[in-house]
Amino acid sequence: MSTEPGAGTDAGRDEHVRRVRLPADRRTPAAARAVVRSVLAEADLDELLNEALLLTTELSTNAVEHARTELDIEVVADRIGLTVTVSDFAAGPVDELIVGSRNDTDEIGEVSARGRGLLLVDHFASRWGTTYLPTGKGVWFRLDRHGDHGGGPLSPYPPPGQAESDLATTAPSAAAMSELTQTRPDPYADEPLPEFATDLLTRVAEMVGAAGGVIRLDRGEGEGPQVLARYGRQPRAGNELLRVPLAVHRPYGGELELDAAPSAYARPLAVLAAERLSLHLENDRLRRADVRRSAWLTFLAEASELLAQSLDVDLTMALIPQLVVPRLGQWCAVHTTDEWGRLKLAACSHADESVLPQLHKVLEESGPDSVQARLREASRTGSQVPLGGPMEGFAVPLVVRSQKLGTLAVGRHQRHRHDADEVAVLEDVARRAGLAIENARIHAERRRVAQTLQQSLLPPVLPVVEGVGFAAEYVPTGDEAEVGGDFYDVVPLPDGRWLVVVGDVSGKGVQAAAVTGLVRDVIRVLVGDGKPLPEVLARLNDTLVERGGGRYCTLALAAVGPDDGDGLDVSLHLAGHDRPVLLHGPGGANFVGTGGTALGLLDLITSPAEEILLAPGDALIFYTDGVTERRRGRELFGTERLREAAAPLAGYSADVVAARLRATAINFSVESPRDDIAILVLRNDALS
Repeated sequence: MSTEPGAGTDAGRDEHVRRVRLPADRRTPAAARAVVRSVLAEADLDELLNEALLLTTELSTNAVEHARTELDIEVVADRIGLTVTVSDFAAGPVDELIVGSRNDTDEIGEVSARGRGLLLVDHFASRWGTTYLPTGKGVWFRLDRHGDHGGGPLSPYPPPGQAESDLATTAPSAAAMSELTQTRPDPYADEPLPEFATDLLTRVAEMVGAAGGVIRLDRGEGEGPQVLARYGRQPRAGNELLRVPLAVHRPYGGELELDAAPSAYARPLAVLAAERLSLHLENDRLRRADVRRSAWLTFLAEASELLAQSLDVDLTMALIPQLVVPRLGQWCAVHTTDEWGRLKLAACSHADESVLPQLHKVLEESGPDSVQARLREASRTGSQVPLGGPMEGFAVPLVVRSQKLGTLAVGRHQRHRHDADEVAVLEDVARRAGLAIENARIHAERRRVAQTLQQSLLPPVLPVVEGVGFAAEYVPTGDEAEVGGDFYDVVPLPDGRWLVVVGDVSGKGVQAAAVTGLVRDVIRVLVGDGKPLPEVLARLNDTLVERGGGRYCTLALAAVGPDDGDGLDVSLHLAGHDRPVLLHGPGGANFVGTGGTALGLLDLITSPAEEILLAPGDALIFYTDGVTERRRGRELFGTERLREAAAPLAGYSADVVAARLRATAINFSVESPRDDIAILVLRNDALS
């Protein structure tokens, strides 16, 4: 570390010395100022406070920004002045010692070229110098008491008789410089930058005697440069203006402009003001970027949730443009690829609904320069493609698992261009939209397969039999893509009677559907061979037990035939199934039948038969547990509520009874059915 020349003389007596090592941190200048302030107080040199703090800030800040190493701060005060040395450890060439005399007018231009920090040091210090060593570099300055040297540092106040405006154009005061370097935005203001920029511009303009000035800022949002701060009058025509660009990162840009007379201090002070403003503009850019990224993350989360809630293809298509417009674009169009690879418009939206017909027309136009051609290119290449012409924007392909589903086209706002963050968000939206479309298509295919399979397990129509009324109602589970295990059937018997079958296979899905089909087919084959119902149930039980898989089935079988009069004889067999409701023609309802063993659980089963006579107008109501176990919160619909709902329906046709009971069960709860609901009504229509 170099020592300032002459420090070892008589002035060395009564010295006050501080040496500290500080990290390369933004808080280092403040710590360095605190060390200088304490030494000045001990040495009773308060009159040098403004200049000492200003120059210490400049040297320590420059060292932190450029050297980026630890700093050694040495402060030596004696009776007549103060010496501060700031040393870094940045490797560099060993140059000769550079020493400058205070305010040497021949070197002003050279000093200005080295940077505003050295200009301030040269302006206020009694002496200063730079020492290059193999371990780094040290810069020192000396401040003497007023009157103890040939001139000393400038007073922070103009001398008597000299106008302050005259001094401002030639020599800025230490107090003004200190205020300029320590000016900061109001941390509690909603929008502090305009006020801070105006204050900064006013100070520097007054210091250099500028007639006017302006700060323009372009935030890269498509609106171009906007006036952030203004001072004085408009620049005069023909004047040579001083322009300093703001040191900010894209997409920000701007400049500080002064209508000031040429002087040695005008540009360095303008650069100083621009640098201070640029620092806070960078903070503003980063803060806005963080806020925008946080908002985009929230937007993407909400968009994903909305898209995930829709498993309908058309609804998903219509939802995508609504998510994009107007937040991410002025218009949006979703095109899907058909089986021949052609693009088809699925949905579109525009911020101005009156422009929608024109948008449709432009999207339908063909030709080498049309939007359609650009969309086909995006779909073919699988990459982003810009859209030109009146519908300026870009198209993003919808690709899921290497499958090309179509394109998402977005038009930019008239005064706003999409920045990199917005493009990334739109690409993310396209990925999520493509996934939502594919999921909706898969769900639609599953639903179609489930409905086809479910319909194959139910009779397409019930037979029409003279004197006998058949009616059925079936409500699948709330998940339309799932196949249930409930089924019903009406099968002719060889002896001329009819067999009513209502069953419920445990579980859901393809496996349950397979067991349902097996049970239905085995029953049809066995009763077609004339097997009695107890034997049918026994053989069916053996089949399910041998098959294994943990699936079981409950059944209600009823052989129906006319008696010698107007009645119907019913032979009822229950295999673990709920007892049916007997609805009497004159009124009243009660449960009939004797419970038996469910099929597929045990090797041996019991299924007692019960003979029932249906008088004209009587009805027998079969149902599955989807009716009785319908939930409303913790409350079940239950068998008793079913009986009470059936009692008033005595005398109605089988169709009416089945429809009314279905509506009563469905309306019991606002939730979708958790289980299939099957109702079959057998009625004696002899008197109808």
